[in-house]
Amino acid sequence: MLSNAKGSIPLYMQIKELFVANISDGRWSPGDVIPSEIQLAQDLGVSQGTVRKAITELVENNVLTRRQGRGTFVAFHDSERALFHFFHIVDNKGHKVLPESTTLSCRRKRATRTESSKLGLASGSSVVCIERMRKLDDQPTLLETITLPSEPFGELGNVGACDLPNMLYEMYEQKFGITIHNAEEQLRAVSASEREASLLDLPAGAPLLEIERIARTLDNTPVELRVSRCTTRNHHYRTTIF
Repeated sequence: MLSNAKGSIPLYMQIKELFVANISDGRWSPGDVIPSEIQLAQDLGVSQGTVRKAITELVENNVLTRRQGRGTFVAFHDSERALFHFFHIVDNKGHKVLPESTTLSCRRKRATRTESSKLGLASGSSVVCIERMRKLDDQPTLLETITLPSEPFGELGNVGACDLPNMLYEMYEQKFGITIHNAEEQLRAVSASEREASLLDLPAGAPLLEIERIARTLDNTPVELRVSRCTTRNHHYRTTIF
């Protein structure tokens, strides 16, 4: 049973926080169907409308998903979610497709000062570093450097580069129980190094768009630092502001 003992916090917000805790603690796992609004309202001693309001906000935030005639489920990563929520590169006609990936390297190393700071790690912590090239329309378009904390991702340092899947967020969820819920990105213009230019079939010094992403779990723990460098010959970054 819930009450307004938390003062000014609306009751539906308390319920929303409870549902988020259920997901963060693993009581509700990605893909699970949650109890019905009627059952939750009875269990919590609140109105069905209050429960519905909490669930609606979580659906709008892509934490839960409603499926007509089947119920409400904890959101999970698949190709559709990866494409529409976490990938913002489109071609010059506005079309968006998931790129194909080729992993160039995957190894363990000591985190740099910047990596430690952005991932909230102690100085010199062990991390896994993945480098990969991504193609769109069969053309090399992005180079990515992905840094992950060795806890819990350490075993990836023993995985052959060719064994890493295209959709890493789905692997994080299924193999390590880590669900990426939100990400913060910042963009800047950079020049291609000789190595980048060679991999992307560009002249050295060609302009690239750098996208730095810090991806977080539902409780806002940073678990991935991803730096993507993208050629904008035939593609550009697009996002929608609501």
